[in-house]
Amino acid sequence: MAIDKDTVRKVAHLARIAEPEERLEPLAKEISGILGWIEQLNEVDVEGVEAMTSTVSMELPMREDVTLDGPTGGHQPDNVVANAPKTEDHFFVVPKVVE
Repeated sequence: MAIDKDTVRKVAHLARIAEPEERLEPLAKEISGILGWIEQLNEVDVEGVEAMTSTVSMELPMREDVTLDGPTGGHQPDNVVANAPKTEDHFFVVPKVVE
């Protein structure tokens, strides 16, 4: 799959990346090379190969999910928000970032 400099310009604009005009053509060649390599992976015969989620098989120990009481446990809303610059009813107050 070949990528041209107009496509690179559009993707850079969408990603809000400022790229100078002289870098667009080299980037197009780099991206085309990467996509060509990825297309080569489609040619690999994986028939009968079991999918892997990890290279190491392991079982994680399970424990009961409990809330501890005491100085490091739960049920201490005042301690949780003690260092926050602004709180309200045991909640953190933060500036609105989405309109």
